[in-house]
Amino acid sequence: MPIHYDFASDNAAPAAPEAMAALARANRGFVSAYGSDATTTRAATLIRELIDADAVVRFLSSGTAANAIACAMLARPFETVLAFAQAHVVNDEAGAPGLFGHGLGMTPLAGTAGRIEAAALATALSRPDTPHHQPPGALSLTNATEYGACYTNDQVDGLVATAREAGLGIHLDGARLANAAAAGFDLRRLGRSGVDIIILGGTKAGLPAGEAMIILDRALERRLDARLKQAGQLASKARFLSAPFVGMLEDGAMLRHAAHANAMASRLAAAMPFPLVHPVETNIVFAAIDDSALRHLHAAGWLAYRAPDGSVRFVCSWATTAERVDELAEALCAARDRSGQS
Repeated sequence: MPIHYDFASDNAAPAAPEAMAALARANRGFVSAYGSDATTTRAATLIRELIDADAVVRFLSSGTAANAIACAMLARPFETVLAFAQAHVVNDEAGAPGLFGHGLGMTPLAGTAGRIEAAALATALSRPDTPHHQPPGALSLTNATEYGACYTNDQVDGLVATAREAGLGIHLDGARLANAAAAGFDLRRLGRSGVDIIILGGTKAGLPAGEAMIILDRALERRLDARLKQAGQLASKARFLSAPFVGMLEDGAMLRHAAHANAMASRLAAAMPFPLVHPVETNIVFAAIDDSALRHLHAAGWLAYRAPDGSVRFVCSWATTAERVDELAEALCAARDRSGQS
């Protein structure tokens, strides 16, 4: 039986037609290298317009590299980054922040559905500095969160203000920032929120590859390209990382596709025969499914993964169709009936 990857991850989705068309347009003739070409300049301009802020923009090949380099830019090797306990930078990047940060630590904070609790941040900042522990040097937020929830602008502003008062740098992992924006998060307010570095996800939003590093603190620009070169992230043919952003931003395709993905998740949540574990605010649905039901679902060819909290995750993308959502819902009902899970 063929395996259906449709809901395993938005990483499994094809690239959006707008991104591929822009990539094909950029693949003409000879241009200057290392990001000095007109396509890369245009992509950076569109991103600055998206967040309504002056910023330095660079295009990197992966979110892991972008997040790790950002954390290393904001905290020193003897410091730590505060982040949600199950954030991607904490659990899913194989220690990359510590590698790029030459010993930089990661400190997990409590929260709900991936959102850091204000009290947890305050507690972490209240601990006295000692020579035996890495003190906090930066705060890392994720929007949309790993559990599909969306911080409001006021929530981000509150956490950022607390961290800034303590002298921390601020990193935002925006692997699914387009989905947060489509859910109502105001990107123009984000540009003025006090965040130092934003990573705007491309891959999960429908690009073939590439993430945008948006640096709002201009003091971090000094020798930036040397840092990226050392990390293997200064692309010589940068137009092939930046061009898809042009295609996805010029006519609003990125946010339009993200809104569709969010709508498909809402459709799946409405048909879900198992209890929902987290609020469905963007493009991901988490359900309480036991091992027997999950085995039946896998046997029917539908691939889905357990999240760190034990729930089962289903991710919708720009390419998800209502028909496939309904097919999955039927398979979920059959898995429930065969397993006897109520």
